[in-house]
Amino acid sequence: MPFLRDNEYKSKLVKGYTLPGIWMDPTLSYQPLRNLKIEAGAHALHFWGAHKYPNFNYSKLANWKGHATQDGFHCVPIFRANLQLTPQLNILLGTLHGKTNHGLIEPLYNDELNLSADPETSVQVLWDCSLIRLDAWVNWESFIFENDKGQESFSFGLSTRIRPSRKGASWQWYIPVQALFQHRGGEINQAAEDRTIKTWLNAAAGVGVQTPLRIRCPHSSLRLEASGVYFGQQAGDRLPFDRGYGFHSKATLQLWRFQTSLGYSWCKDFVSIFGNPLFGAMSIHTPGLILDKPQSLTAHVEYAQNLGKGFSWGIHADILNQFATQSFTPESGWTPQKNTINFSVGIYMRACPSFLIKKFL
Repeated sequence: MPFLRDNEYKSKLVKGYTLPGIWMDPTLSYQPLRNLKIEAGAHALHFWGAHKYPNFNYSKLANWKGHATQDGFHCVPIFRANLQLTPQLNILLGTLHGKTNHGLIEPLYNDELNLSADPETSVQVLWDCSLIRLDAWVNWESFIFENDKGQESFSFGLSTRIRPSRKGASWQWYIPVQALFQHRGGEINQAAEDRTIKTWLNAAAGVGVQTPLRIRCPHSSLRLEASGVYFGQQAGDRLPFDRGYGFHSKATLQLWRFQTSLGYSWCKDFVSIFGNPLFGAMSIHTPGLILDKPQSLTAHVEYAQNLGKGFSWGIHADILNQFATQSFTPESGWTPQKNTINFSVGIYMRACPSFLIKKFL
């Protein structure tokens, strides 16, 4: 999938940058049993103009580390065993159906990670019935060896949607409940410079409603959703807050190939583990800088077109207005923070054709 995304950020929470590149996931699949499918391949990421890549797990745009690199592409293997135990229950081992497939809200997960993060790996449980859809997974991000100089890192996630509405109702209500834990530590890495155990939690719960629009425009719908969000530092003191909370709401309108949305977010002492830093109160650009109860208004517009079997393209634009507030640093104390307008634009083309190589009787 070739892509180009440009982030123009004016906020003190994060600096802007551009992602020009391509990622590929060529795979072979084999289905030895009716309820078992095995896939193997590779995930390769290339940024135009980059020739060397830090050789470790990418959970976001990676930091540069020149002592261990790959040339040409950043590559990791893909292996997935998909076991369908019942019509409602799937278990995946190896490479997961991850990233935005989890359906996490923006303060918990940044959709940009579809471009820059490695495939999630370990184990995933999927349950889907009329009342509830559940997605639970473990993503093992960093493995350590005896006397390793780094820390092991893994995440646990839960994304559920309870659907109490009767089937066929024009207004479909749902209750999303989501959680993300990340743990960093290890017991056999005695040579590590930092052996402090760190555990962080993000959680969200709310209510949403979706309805089709009775207009002539095809594929039209309206969705409204509001959630409370929570951050907790369960172990360690690396982050400036032990706990925080906030509110996130969003209205999404789908009209044919166009999708538009408006959102509002507010938080106090909230830190997003895998989400866009603009939805939090801690800067990842300026050490020690925090914001006092930041508020933001967001707007999103997207056009996506299916070109044919396995081929599609799309373009999007996002604007986030961060309202004026107070910022704090240990050196300057509390100072006024001006209103900032942050935006991003992107274009992509997805090609995922599939064809049968051989059918075994």
